[in-house]
Amino acid sequence: MKLEIHPNAKALIFDLDGTLSDSLPVHIASWRSVCEKLNCTFDERILVELTGAPTISFAERIKREQNLEIGAEELVDLKQKEFWQNINHIKPHGAVIELMKNAHGKIPMAVGTGASRTSAMMQMRELEIDQLFDFIVTADDVDRHKPEPETFLKCAEMMNVEPEFCQVFEDGELGMQAAQTAGMLLTDVRPFVTDPFTA
Repeated sequence: MKLEIHPNAKALIFDLDGTLSDSLPVHIASWRSVCEKLNCTFDERILVELTGAPTISFAERIKREQNLEIGAEELVDLKQKEFWQNINHIKPHGAVIELMKNAHGKIPMAVGTGASRTSAMMQMRELEIDQLFDFIVTADDVDRHKPEPETFLKCAEMMNVEPEFCQVFEDGELGMQAAQTAGMLLTDVRPFVTDPFTA
């Protein structure tokens, strides 16, 4: 089994966290550190359920489940600072990066992520892939996040390619729902990347 470009694909869209970037262990460590400081516990399964969602969604869930007095926005700030301090620990997902680099310059490519633009650009610079994409759509660029299809539809629009000819590479359930709702070609990258919960 090999990670491949679909024969009908005229453009490629990549999720970032968990697809291009092996960043989930760093996200887990960052949330765990923040929760320790606030004397609460972090349930790692939230990351599985909400992979692809913006950080505020995680913060709201943690705040609600842990009955925290701190505001969700402040929780996001604490987590982002922790993540950015440890950005050097993220790694590339080799199989996905290799496919993307081989396709560079031959087919339009975009990143469609639930991360903030700051976080996305920091990760992409760390992985040295920030110059390889035609467009990047982040949580800051859309109103309706995954599982809504807006992120991916915006990528398609910017690349001027019809959705049915866009191939989406995803690891998260929310992102896969978004790609399917958008009517795009979907590739689940999970068989090709390391699962942080089983590694």
